[in-house]
Amino acid sequence: MKAKTPLQQEIIGLSRQLCRLTEAQKRYAFEHCFEHLAHRNAKNVLTCLECGHSWKGGNGLADTLLGVTCPQCGMKLEIAVGRKRIHKDIEYFSIITTCNQYQVIRFFRAACTLKVGLPASYTIFEVAQRWISPDGTSTTVARNRAYSSIYYDLWLSQSKMEIRPNQEHHVYDICPACTYPKQRFIKELKRNGFEGNYHGMRPYDLFMAILGNSRHETLLKAGQISMLRYTLHSPKRLDNYWDSVKICLRNDYAIVDASMWCDYIDMLRQEHKDIRNAHYVCPANLKEAHDKLVEKRNKENLQKKVMDAKSHDEEYRKKKGKFFGLVFTDGTIKIRVLESVVEFMEEGSELHHCVYANKYYEKDNSLIFSATIEGIRMETIEVSLSKMQIVQCRGKHNGISHYHDQILQLMKDNICKISARMSA
Repeated sequence: MKAKTPLQQEIIGLSRQLCRLTEAQKRYAFEHCFEHLAHRNAKNVLTCLECGHSWKGGNGLADTLLGVTCPQCGMKLEIAVGRKRIHKDIEYFSIITTCNQYQVIRFFRAACTLKVGLPASYTIFEVAQRWISPDGTSTTVARNRAYSSIYYDLWLSQSKMEIRPNQEHHVYDICPACTYPKQRFIKELKRNGFEGNYHGMRPYDLFMAILGNSRHETLLKAGQISMLRYTLHSPKRLDNYWDSVKICLRNDYAIVDASMWCDYIDMLRQEHKDIRNAHYVCPANLKEAHDKLVEKRNKENLQKKVMDAKSHDEEYRKKKGKFFGLVFTDGTIKIRVLESVVEFMEEGSELHHCVYANKYYEKDNSLIFSATIEGIRMETIEVSLSKMQIVQCRGKHNGISHYHDQILQLMKDNICKISARMSA
């Protein structure tokens, strides 16, 4: 896309002046983006897939568990299991720097080919840049890509770096395997509370939040990281809780679990409690206060709740009916979509959480799953339909079960099936 505005023309000019990758940066990318492997044959001869050197292996089990060090190039290697002799991989590498008054995040596509008996082959080229102004506006410069219904990042290496739409998912969804440790930041980021710690958030998202939203800036400076992370992609969500957040800030109350705290505030509001009163919004034990409210709401007349739930079924089926029938299993755990509002009520009642009390069935952007083992409910999973990400996964009393990690992995492995239903 041709640069049209003065801002875009300035950024394109500056983009062409950015330094090329140094040898040190390339080495760092190749070393930290990929697994470094050694191949072992039937005679216990190890071959370094970095330099091609071969030597007699030692203790097979110890080498497999602890890895080995190549005696020639000194690279720490993992033992490649199986007979595969050629390994290929693609990852992203990023550099965070500045140019004039802009914060710049540069993304590079790195590829490696490892073949037994030959030195490793690495390539790397730049695919995208995110330019962030001090006022929190951004401009994307990127290469073009080939169209594919399966792969979103088939970059055309010979295409020009040009202005691209900010929200094109093939740029937005880049998740680098590593970032170069020497980073530079504009003074406005430091002024707005950034001290070099991303707190598990993507640099682009965090920079845009604290430069473009004064409330997110306040949360970062106050150390309310959980609340910042929870509302990072939905600034409007913060509007619903800001009055209560200010009470927390005034009383030095740390919101440790923003998701649970927001659910708790929602229930206080439904109970017509004063959500500007520190007595309510700053509980000494959030989980206990949250569960107490959930229990109170779940003690309502069961028949009334069932009748009320059934009255919402038709609307829920219209919104989420295309996802009905989705079931994932690994042989032990079974994950399925909740297919009626009565099931929401039963899920909330059995696991003692607020999936029904807070009307998650009315949330257009959420899809709710139930994870069970032999028919016993273990955890409830909320998936964001816009981001295709797991928002929360909670078991009894909002805790986690012994199978929490397995449930999350099974859900992540099958999340593409939700996308398929959306486009069907």
